[in-house]
Amino acid sequence: MRIYLYASLISLLLAACHGGESESPADSGDSADHANPTATAPTTTPTPTPTMPAPTPAPTPAAQAGWRSQVLYLVIPDRFRDGAPGNNDATHCFDRNNPRRFHGGDLEGLRQNLGYLRDLGATAVWITPPNRQAGPPGDACGYHGYWIDYADPADDALQPELGSADDLARLAADLHASSMRLVLDMVVNHAGDTARLPHQHPDWFHDPASCGQLGAPQVFCPVDNHPDFKQERGDVATYLSTLEARAVTRYGVDGIRMDTAKHVLPKYFHDSFFPAVRGARPDLFAIAEIFEQGSTGSFVPYLDAGFDSAFHYPLYAALLDAIGHGGSTDRIAQAIADGIARVGAARALDLVLFVDNHDVPRFANAPGLGVSEDEIRRRLMLGLDLIFTLPGIPQLYYGDELGMYGGGDPDNRRDLPGWATDAAARAEPHAGVAVAGSSIVYARVQKLSSLRRNVPALADGEYHELWRQNGAQNPNVLAFSRGSGAGLRIVVVGNGSRNTGTMSIPVHGVADGTRLVDDLGDGAPAAVTVTAGKLVVDLPARSAAIYRIAP
Repeated sequence: MRIYLYASLISLLLAACHGGESESPADSGDSADHANPTATAPTTTPTPTPTMPAPTPAPTPAAQAGWRSQVLYLVIPDRFRDGAPGNNDATHCFDRNNPRRFHGGDLEGLRQNLGYLRDLGATAVWITPPNRQAGPPGDACGYHGYWIDYADPADDALQPELGSADDLARLAADLHASSMRLVLDMVVNHAGDTARLPHQHPDWFHDPASCGQLGAPQVFCPVDNHPDFKQERGDVATYLSTLEARAVTRYGVDGIRMDTAKHVLPKYFHDSFFPAVRGARPDLFAIAEIFEQGSTGSFVPYLDAGFDSAFHYPLYAALLDAIGHGGSTDRIAQAIADGIARVGAARALDLVLFVDNHDVPRFANAPGLGVSEDEIRRRLMLGLDLIFTLPGIPQLYYGDELGMYGGGDPDNRRDLPGWATDAAARAEPHAGVAVAGSSIVYARVQKLSSLRRNVPALADGEYHELWRQNGAQNPNVLAFSRGSGAGLRIVVVGNGSRNTGTMSIPVHGVADGTRLVDDLGDGAPAAVTVTAGKLVVDLPARSAAIYRIAP
């Protein structure tokens, strides 16, 4: 039986390699031949696992345009900074005490605070849609930007509370002057509930009563009752694509994030949208929002339709389970392996990784009540360590750098605290607003951002899995390498509630006697030497290391 299982493992590895997957030594989960020997803390010596050489990922348009070395920072401008108080109540929907109304932040406030983002290490700023809004009747207003007031002819109007077209142009110009990039959020799936266009052209929208007869309801029927565009009509497709190409040109947009992409036919993007927007900017970087946490397989039709990237929701779910809730690193390892297997090693490097965004509760809330502030901070930082070192492009959500708290929408969209930009204030406790030790989190993000920008292996180096927990009897550790040769980095994450105990982790392509030094400084051994093909470490609870070859 053992021989049969070992042969099956080799077959699986060969199949994965054929499909473009990086070497991942634990793809078959808990099979007997793949498990590490039962550990008896504090010492564990794993059996080296059969490995296959990982192919060097091919360059993609995103890689050629330098996106893999970027650090994205998501901002809801209304919740960031108020740079022009005179526009706060432009449409009489201003109330800082109401989480569903405007709070005064604007494009000018973001422009005035780009220094904060530069100091943090962000290099690309993603803003939610600044378009004029037409929300549903009632108390809520479109401070977030996703209820666009489309009209024919298109007037390209921006929401007055956020600023003017000139304000957006100035923001783009200042970003570019600082060698930063602008990512603009777009919506082509639906219009705002009270937008003008559905009244002008009701035949441009799917009928909620019969939409289910056209095909998949998630594509042809309204999301949250918003008027749903018929992108399959040529005139509708031309209207939307022309409008967005005009925005790309007018504001010098470097990338776009497409809201609700999975609710739109991939054919529309392939046949209309991308020919238009890439006609305006050939190297435009495009990220699809495909809110599917099960597998990256659902990304493929959209990547094939022209998107460069998608948000790695399956990895987010794994990080939430493994790090936020104190589960096993197996979940993370499998999410990465699945992504590489399904989209290929090259395109996996273009996916966007995150622990937070405006559609999910804050990661600092994940551990729950009864967990100490120190423990919450450590778990958040482990999550951040991983999105900056695993294959993919890291994305921060405003406030991640402080450890901000927040539950579900709209609680996850609180205003950035006034003290955020004050280094001394970040060192003070802010109970209920952010985790204790905001300055520690901020410094960690700064360090990770610097490593990400300056270490090619972390941006586009090949990925080799070296260790996963593979059963509760083993240390809750994930170890992997990025890149090769002198630029190699080895990342070790200890996710347990106590120290890992002495572990011997197999490494590949590193000669015995090679000295490795840690760049993270999170409590792991500062320097180690490879012996008998293994890296010997003992990590503190909830800590990580990023080892490089010493000169």
